[in-house]
Amino acid sequence: MIRHGASYGMTLRVASALSFSLMYALMKWGATLEPVSAGEMVFYRSLFGLPIVLLWILSSRGGLAAISTRRPMVHVWRCGLGVTGILLIFQGLRLLPLADATTIGFTAPIFATLLSILFLKEKVGPHRWTAVALGFLGVLVMVRPGAEGAPPLAGLLFALGGAFVAASVTVTLRQLGKTEKATAIVFWFFIACATVGGALALIDGHSHSWRVIAILAAGGLAGGLAQLLMTTSLQHAPVSTLAPLDYLQMVGAVILGWLLLSDVPTTATLAGAALIVGSGLYTAWRERVLSREITPPSGSAV
Repeated sequence: MIRHGASYGMTLRVASALSFSLMYALMKWGATLEPVSAGEMVFYRSLFGLPIVLLWILSSRGGLAAISTRRPMVHVWRCGLGVTGILLIFQGLRLLPLADATTIGFTAPIFATLLSILFLKEKVGPHRWTAVALGFLGVLVMVRPGAEGAPPLAGLLFALGGAFVAASVTVTLRQLGKTEKATAIVFWFFIACATVGGALALIDGHSHSWRVIAILAAGGLAGGLAQLLMTTSLQHAPVSTLAPLDYLQMVGAVILGWLLLSDVPTTATLAGAALIVGSGLYTAWRERVLSREITPPSGSAV
């Protein structure tokens, strides 16, 4: 039964999913107009998303004190994983159609299940194993090994690597979230992304027209807003209620890919996406029935 106030949290989560879709679509659009490296995408996402995060922190209880931490080295580990993951995700985005890259990102809960067995010693029953198998089947349908017109293998490997790292971040956050505030976790992640992304942009960056800079900046603003909406939604509704709404990112990716990039998803992409979504929704339902914490489906907030 949905608790009081959950409808507001669900509205925020829908807005978050669509904002993440917009961020990826704008980054992809900018990269189709001029060469844009993954490091530049990370830099613009962080630079223009950081002001929104700062406004959120300053308006929260405690102000800047909310970014203090008692476990700095764990933050370093989390940020290292997160930066690696988002670089892989953006590299996959550069090489794949928007819908394909977004769909592959939703395999993160599959990897999180496997990692939770190894590192958190969680017991996984036949229901979750079935969901894992269904998700991997969806990936195989999308990949179509050896088939003509299949997505670029390099792009798929980058996207899958990003999903795997996002799952690793999820396992880390389960531990870090027990002692650290969400404001501190988000702030230091954005600082790490801005620092590493800026350094990579200096090494492998390109000069851009004002039009592309504006598109990338808008993508960064959308990413910052998405992060804020996603985090705030958790204050009003449980993860088990909100997680299925994250799959609206796929709908947004299909629509924006068609409007901005003239991309039409293939039948294999749609079939694979259906299997991956089915896997995630079944897992969310099962974990909710058992009243256990579930893994958010998206790797967007790496």
